[in-house]
Amino acid sequence: MELRKHGITQPNVLGAIERVPREAFVPDTFRDQAYENIAIPIGRGQTISQPAVVAFMTRELEVGPRMKVLEIGTGSGYQAAVLSKLCRRLYSIERHKDLLAAAEDKFRMLRMNNITAKVGDGTKGWTEQAPFERIIVTAAATREVPKSLLEQLAPGGIMIAPMGATTRDQHLYKIQQDAVGEIETKKLWPVRFVPLIGDEEI
Repeated sequence: MELRKHGITQPNVLGAIERVPREAFVPDTFRDQAYENIAIPIGRGQTISQPAVVAFMTRELEVGPRMKVLEIGTGSGYQAAVLSKLCRRLYSIERHKDLLAAAEDKFRMLRMNNITAKVGDGTKGWTEQAPFERIIVTAAATREVPKSLLEQLAPGGIMIAPMGATTRDQHLYKIQQDAVGEIETKKLWPVRFVPLIGDEEI
């Protein structure tokens, strides 16, 4: 009901969120707040995003059941888990080994077998598995999306990514590529994400 108040009414998105236990992805000390619409720290200066932000990004990504999706920033694994209910295959990159190990434990426990994750520099994407019909970035670039990620977006693909020089001026952007490679960028919600770090985000 809380998500519906925020304008999330798509049955597939609500169904995916309903089927993923958010309490499994938050630290034990925050379990009693797992279903509040707040961001929760998970260590390493990272957070698990508010359910409303996860739902909004998921809706705007327009994921279909036969799609291959790339996520930059595994974090707790919660966003990946939600997307895994909607797509054929989810690939996720995280730069912190301990966060990735904890997320992979959750995926195994919840039998989410269509998620493949690795430690790496998310700004470079995952060349071996490209192209991707959908790409989601869960850390904020300062000025523009890394070129490697744009190059790995399939024709007709959609990318959702936060951008902004500081947390005060970050917004989510929806980047759509048409069949001939033309890019259209649409500004969405104001948000606050941790910075995107990597060789292509200097």
